[in-house]
Amino acid sequence: MRILHTSDWHIGRSFHGHATLDALRGVLETLVDQVRTHGVDVVIVAGDVFDSATPAAGAYSLLSDTLRGLVDAGATVVVTSGNHDSAARLGFQSALLRDGVHVITDPATVGTPVTVVDEHGPVHIYGIPYLEPVLLRSTWPGVRSQADVLAHAMDMVRADATARGGRSIAVAHCFAAGVEPTPHLERDIQQGGLDIVPLSTFDGVDYMALGHIHGRQQLSPRVRYAGAPLHYSFDEGHKPRGSWLIELGADGLVTAGDAAGVNEGAVAGGEQSTVGITGETTAQWLPLPVPRRLVTLTATLDELLADERFADHTGDWVRAEYTDPLPQRDPMRRLLARFPHCAEVRHAPAAARVDDARTYAQRVRTARNEAELVDAFLTHVRDGEGASAREAELVGELLEERTRVEATA
Repeated sequence: MRILHTSDWHIGRSFHGHATLDALRGVLETLVDQVRTHGVDVVIVAGDVFDSATPAAGAYSLLSDTLRGLVDAGATVVVTSGNHDSAARLGFQSALLRDGVHVITDPATVGTPVTVVDEHGPVHIYGIPYLEPVLLRSTWPGVRSQADVLAHAMDMVRADATARGGRSIAVAHCFAAGVEPTPHLERDIQQGGLDIVPLSTFDGVDYMALGHIHGRQQLSPRVRYAGAPLHYSFDEGHKPRGSWLIELGADGLVTAGDAAGVNEGAVAGGEQSTVGITGETTAQWLPLPVPRRLVTLTATLDELLADERFADHTGDWVRAEYTDPLPQRDPMRRLLARFPHCAEVRHAPAAARVDDARTYAQRVRTARNEAELVDAFLTHVRDGEGASAREAELVGELLEERTRVEATA
């Protein structure tokens, strides 16, 4: 049986104020084509389908069109809710969808699988929606953290899978121990580290499809993150986009000695790379197209605006870090004239400024003349950067002019 593992679509999310709906639509159309090309039997979407609890109408249309396309391509689709989704809204959407699409948002259904049968028998797919501990304490006594609720949910999954027999897959949306998150991107679902879910929590199933982390990760041959299909941050621009194609054999087991703990940088990016798995379960990474590359360009503002070495990036999403000692006038407007998709500008001085540790009041008291007083003010408001040689010359000319005016008054 072939299972495509994807997650974190974040339909409706913006990128530095720019809409991403059209770009995501094109990427998801490619994903549908891959499902058809590779004869995928089941598509798993591991949470964060929407980016907001109140998605706009266009987000619902894109989801419906994509799910319809996946079913038409021959796949059964299993979708779980993530921490960005409104479980109620996503669950309501499921009632309007066609046969072959299973949207799992209710914690009460944990331990009840979607069962798909191939020539080797049944495969039981257990969807675990994002679980909020505070909402489950009355029904699941003793749970206080994400680690607690996932442990309880997986106990229910293992008990049901043992009773049913056959192969099993589980789907969850969480922060697992050992992952490498993208800084400032994945919404925090930790509290002082207590909500990190131990890897052992996921024991007992043939494959664990995880969502929440936006970069692909292999925590063990059986436990993986697929990441998001679109880049939503410059900090993840170097991470490829795609999904895992998992091929489950007759007994669904991975033989002893298979590779584990492969991180983002260690996974090959080929169209059909088989990664670290032997025996009855194999995995391929299926890349998705990147509609617009993300680059960070670092130089002085004048170089960014004119240097030919940046000419190839006029069509990219650009984060510009200009290294001039002082902030420059209107840098975003000027950069947009060369880079129409410049989304972020940072002032990142190349040289560290030397601070003599004096306060502004101390600088004022020790100023010997008005020119030094102006320099003290500039040093204060410009984070230690006093007057340049040209600025000092202009200040001197102005002070001399004032003296002449006062002398003839």
